[in-house]
Amino acid sequence: MPRAHLTVAAEPVADVDPRLFGSFVEHLGRAVYDGLYEPGHPAADEDGFRTDVLALVRELGATTVRYPGGNFVSGYRWEDGVGPREQRPRRLDLAWHSLETNEVGLDEFARWARRAGLELVLAVNLGTRGVQEALDLLEYCNVPSGTTLSDARVAAGTPDPHAVRMWCLGNEMDGPWQLGHSTAEEYGQLAARTARAMRQLDPSVELVVCGSSSAQMPTFGTWERTVLEHTYDVVDHISCHAYYKLTDGDVASFLASGVDMDRFIESVAATADDVKAATGHDRTMTIAFDEWNVWDAEHYEAQEKRTAVDDWPVAPRLLEHSYTVADALVVGGLLISLLRHAGRVRSANLAQLVNVIAPIMTEPGGPAWRQTIFHPFAAASRLARGEVLRTSLRADRLTTARYGEVDVLDAVVTRDEAAGHTTVLVLNRATDAPTVLTVDLAALGTVGTVEATTLTDADLTARNTLTEPDRVVPVPLREVRREGATLTLELPPASWTAVTLR
Repeated sequence: MPRAHLTVAAEPVADVDPRLFGSFVEHLGRAVYDGLYEPGHPAADEDGFRTDVLALVRELGATTVRYPGGNFVSGYRWEDGVGPREQRPRRLDLAWHSLETNEVGLDEFARWARRAGLELVLAVNLGTRGVQEALDLLEYCNVPSGTTLSDARVAAGTPDPHAVRMWCLGNEMDGPWQLGHSTAEEYGQLAARTARAMRQLDPSVELVVCGSSSAQMPTFGTWERTVLEHTYDVVDHISCHAYYKLTDGDVASFLASGVDMDRFIESVAATADDVKAATGHDRTMTIAFDEWNVWDAEHYEAQEKRTAVDDWPVAPRLLEHSYTVADALVVGGLLISLLRHAGRVRSANLAQLVNVIAPIMTEPGGPAWRQTIFHPFAAASRLARGEVLRTSLRADRLTTARYGEVDVLDAVVTRDEAAGHTTVLVLNRATDAPTVLTVDLAALGTVGTVEATTLTDADLTARNTLTEPDRVVPVPLREVRREGATLTLELPPASWTAVTLR
């Protein structure tokens, strides 16, 4: 039976920015239409948004929502989605080969986000547009009134400014699939010009410059360096994107995906620090990991991508990944990696929120339900707040084909003094036996009650579906013992566990 020992220090290493638990909604497939928004649904509110979905979004505990893309934003004209609905144009969305009705636009989505308790994060189109269009959007959103664009917002029924704080300067501009794809030199110059102009209009904005769309891109590293050489003094964060998938049945490597995320974050941070040193800046560049999840992009390319000239459907079923237990464990492990790097990663966005590679699924006219990945995200967003504590892990090792030897366990510990609890999140990567974990809590003083839930299943391919929406749910962890300041947990094989100490 594998064993591990975790020593917890009272020393914090970083505060947890609540924006680590962000979400993402793109005009893609059924994310918006037949997802968030379905006017004819029995649970629709007066604006056409589904209240059953809204309740699940609140339960998920997401803190921000990045909108409206994603690849979609690189061809999006934001003006199409404001003003009277009956006058809005219908446009071809080249990113996802769909027809965009613009029935839901900026103002409707912003109102929905407020009801959901989500801070709105907007992306500007730097694919087919540029500085002036970004300024127009910023004026429409953030200027209270007294200008043509801000008064247009007021006239459209939104008297108060949206007051958007965080802005993404385009999306995945390193990718050949992106409308307006450019070199790092070209994009860096455009992003710098846009950032300076936006700061002239609203100095309070927080800006995210595009990093690589994955660590496997051939330009990874050189892209970050070149872009930051142009933008370091005018942006706040650089983005990371990463998606993970099960390849050739290699579950061991899949469960160790957090190893790759750790390396990705540390590589981007090292490049940013090198630019900082070379350019003499005092400020440390932080990271917005604004797209991450489990997703098989090659499946979309092979089976779902539309190219027919006369085939432009509205809200087609795209990227509707049905998540397994194994997928949920990987999502839980990636959350551990993000929290471990909370000092450097200041925001993150699970991609996406509803129907499209999402924790929440819906059926038109029917129910909404939680996918397996819903559960680790909801637990972490509820419990892992406050500050990350320093820990030391000694663990048995297991061998993976992709990452070599890795610890049998991955773990992170947070302390929320305001809520009065400490949280231990643990991923057990061993698939063939339980792992015994001892946790030394002596540095934390007296620990009262212990609550622990685990997500696991003997069938790692089990999933939640329309007909069986609660097939996979967290259950109480029974094998918990406490002796003085030592906690002993027997963790089921292939499991993700959240332990709360009060």
